[in-house]
Amino acid sequence: MLKVWGRRSSFNVQKVLWLVGELGLAHEHIPAGGDFGELDEPSFRALNPHGRVPVIEDGDVVVWESQAILRYLAARYGQGRFWSDDPAERAQVDRWMDWSQTALQPDFLNGVFWGYYRTPEAQRNTTAIARSIARCAQHFRQLDAVLATQPFLCGADLTLADIPAGTSLYRYFELDIERPGVPHVVAWYQRLQDRPAFREHIMLPFSELRGKLDY
Repeated sequence: MLKVWGRRSSFNVQKVLWLVGELGLAHEHIPAGGDFGELDEPSFRALNPHGRVPVIEDGDVVVWESQAILRYLAARYGQGRFWSDDPAERAQVDRWMDWSQTALQPDFLNGVFWGYYRTPEAQRNTTAIARSIARCAQHFRQLDAVLATQPFLCGADLTLADIPAGTSLYRYFELDIERPGVPHVVAWYQRLQDRPAFREHIMLPFSELRGKLDY
């Protein structure tokens, strides 16, 4: 059976569990990281020498790094739905996945969520947080323009393109921060909320992370 290592409150673990849910894969979830520990154990380091989650074990196959895991699961279990053999079609998905990891995720997860929510108030860099919030506003306006003409990032159906960016939506709209008017992003978020796997794995309370830099 597929094993997924990582705590459910981890942003990157949530990406993986969301796809596992969309694919309907039987799996064993093994909590790790944060209060669960395990990451420095020799047995875990044998799976991922970097000591980070998520990690999956699929029989004899071990994969770490969330984006690599998403692509592996899609290629192995999602042919025709989440994976195409056409390089041109895959490139349409890959560009959004890479954009999410190199642009949106650093500004939102690192700059806003870590800088604002996970940093104790006395230690916050308010100037840096404001810059990150402004950059996030630009990112979501860009998404809004794309989603004005189609329900998902690559067209009519959910693809891997939606998962990395979509994972940020629950936290983004729950935080007490300034946000731009992005009605098409809001409609996209509402469509994602209609999906059981999104509700189960993404829309989770995250108060355990408030003010905790070392969790």
